[in-house]
Amino acid sequence: MRLTALVLLLAATGALADITGRVVSVTDGDTIKVLDSTKTQYKVRLTGIDAPERGQPFGTASKDNLSRMVAGKEVFVESDKKDRYGRVLGKVWVQPSDCPACGKTLDTNHAQVLAGMAWWYRYYAREQSPEDRGRYESAEDEAKARNWGLWADPNPINPYDWRKGKR
Repeated sequence: MRLTALVLLLAATGALADITGRVVSVTDGDTIKVLDSTKTQYKVRLTGIDAPERGQPFGTASKDNLSRMVAGKEVFVESDKKDRYGRVLGKVWVQPSDCPACGKTLDTNHAQVLAGMAWWYRYYAREQSPEDRGRYESAEDEAKARNWGLWADPNPINPYDWRKGKR
C-alpha cells in the first residue's frame, strides 16, 4: 500500500527518475534528445554548463564536439527535475570512445567545459554537488589557460549575455 502511495505521489508531483537511452539528436552544445526503451523521447538540457548558441562564435563547434561524444550512443542521464521549458535537466554519462571496456564513465557535461566548448554555469552552481562545482570550475580554468575552444577567442561572449543581446 505504501509503495502505491509513493508512486502516485511521485507521478502527481512530476518527479523524474534517471533515464537510460539512445541519443537520437543533438540540438546544440548543451541539449540532446534521448529515446528510452519504451520509445519515450526526452529533451535533455545538460546541467552545470552553458554552451554557445547557434549563430554565436563556437556554437557549431560546441554542437559538433557534443555530437562526437554522444550521437547515436547509449547514455545514462542523472536527473531529478525539469526546467520551465519542460526539458529534463541532467548530467549525461556515456562510454568514452577510447575505452570500450569502461562503461558509461565519461561526464559529457564536464567534458564540454574541459574542451572549451561550454562555460561552467556559475549561476546554477548551488545546484551542483561541491565535488562537481570544483571539477567544473577547474575544467573551465584549464581550458582558459590553454586557450582551448572558445577560449581561443580574445573576447568570448557568455551565452547568457549573447541571449540578452549584449553582443
